Amino acid sequence: MHALIVLAHPDFNSLSHGVAAGIAEGIAAFDAANSFEIADLTEEAFDPRFTEADIAAHRRKTVAPADVLAEQARIDRADALILVYPVYWWSMPALMKGWIDRVFANGWAYDDTSGSKVEKKLEHLRVHLVGNGGADAGTYERHGYFSAMKTQIDHGIFDYCGAPVVTSELFLDSDAGNAAVHIETARRIGRDIFNARDRAAPSSVA
Repeated sequence: MHALIVLAHPDFNSLSHGVAAGIAEGIAAFDAANSFEIADLTEEAFDPRFTEADIAAHRRKTVAPADVLAEQARIDRADALILVYPVYWWSMPALMKGWIDRVFANGWAYDDTSGSKVEKKLEHLRVHLVGNGGADAGTYERHGYFSAMKTQIDHGIFDYCGAPVVTSELFLDSDAGNAAVHIETARRIGRDIFNARDRAAPSSVA
């Protein structure tokens, strides 16, 4: 089994990098036959701008740009997709959102033909979301950020494409010296990604 871990943080020493590495360690520790790839969008200088070429591909007038096709191929090779990101303004960073905007394209992630029902094309892909937030759980609960982020990301993006979200985790109080605890939890998440329970994909969010 193969996992693609996608990371978006400009600081190599960030908690997000530590969490991504912890997940990778957990995957490798569970079964040496499993493999993973870490896609560091900052280091790889992925261009998140949705251009005229992306619009043309969305309208099915041409094929997607080469960099988008390369990212889609990476996902196609994976049994699980793990997104690791800091929470910026109650969502993922613009770099990761732009990666989704461009890569999860019409015709590949879903098929939206005018006048017909949307076809979900990523039902085979298990998704694991791990966000790192500086605020505490009380703040998220009080302002409804937990449900807002699930609606926007879990349901709005991945359910639309049919990809079941197996893990949706927020590591909070990230500035309060909890890094070691969060990274250990990340290792547990990695160990669980390909366990027997998760080999059968859960139902999509209603």
